[in-house]
Amino acid sequence: MYTDEDLYKAVKEGVFEASAVDKFRELMAAQASTKSVDEENFRLISGFNDIFVSISSFILMLSAGWVSSQVTPVLGFLVVAVLSWLLSLFFVNKRRLALPAILLLISFVGSSVAFIVSLFTVFKLDVDIAALIASGAGVLAAWAHWKKFHVPITVAAGMASLLAFVLVLLSKIEHFGEMIPFFVFVGGLFTFALAMRWDAKDTQRTTRSSDVAFWLHLLSAPLIVHPVFTMLGILKGASSLLSIAVVILIYVFLATISIATDRRALMVSSLIYVLYAFQKLFNAYGMVSSSLAVSGIFIGSILLLLSAFWHKSRVVVFKMVPARFIKYLPPIN
Repeated sequence: MYTDEDLYKAVKEGVFEASAVDKFRELMAAQASTKSVDEENFRLISGFNDIFVSISSFILMLSAGWVSSQVTPVLGFLVVAVLSWLLSLFFVNKRRLALPAILLLISFVGSSVAFIVSLFTVFKLDVDIAALIASGAGVLAAWAHWKKFHVPITVAAGMASLLAFVLVLLSKIEHFGEMIPFFVFVGGLFTFALAMRWDAKDTQRTTRSSDVAFWLHLLSAPLIVHPVFTMLGILKGASSLLSIAVVILIYVFLATISIATDRRALMVSSLIYVLYAFQKLFNAYGMVSSSLAVSGIFIGSILLLLSAFWHKSRVVVFKMVPARFIKYLPPIN
């Protein structure tokens, strides 16, 4: 199985002509009746060996961590972090397996953070300082992993750790609890901007930059969507027709952004809130027993139609995008 990244490298090494690769992509797009750039491809699995190695690695790390933790939890997390790194040296650096790369990255960053937390717990040190150093350790672990292995999801993992670090720093602000949704929303916007920067490096979606952007979009979407609907009171049971209308309008706005950027994460992250809004709407008209099912049928049908006519929708939306931003977005031609 060969990815766009592999084809890109083959062109750089002179194995294929760029024109031949472009014609090949056009052929594949014609067979699929869609533009390849609109498919939002990312590499998750290249064969069953990915699954085999992932399961084996998980069993090894879980067992080794459990045995080591019988001495002390600190040692258990340290062993998992070291094993994650050593396994990555072979299965990520040499074999370039996608699914194990994601698993080993998560286990390395997660166990690094847990190692710091357990260390502070053993010595009964201040919780706030432990949280600050642990989130900082997550940033450093992700940075070190990226420098060595360049796994696309690593940037998103590092960003998540950085946002946690900032939130811990801001936690000393008075009435911080009430402001959490706002700070998370700002963090989501910053992550979205970073994702767009990576996307702008590869508008054709053929290199690793596109994969990095995919995971950043996946992270930014809930960080943006959840605080918005939280501040609207949707999670607290607000179900007036006005609040329902606002939810639907916000979803339409997010869908427009998703279509323009050719990224579906924003739409997926806000689905639960739209389902809730439509359920309340149908309840208001007496369809209490089947409101959720009817909402699902309605929204599912709309999304499938949008998927079927995704490229045509992008052509329409592109007419509303300011000209100076077009060059940063995947082309429609």
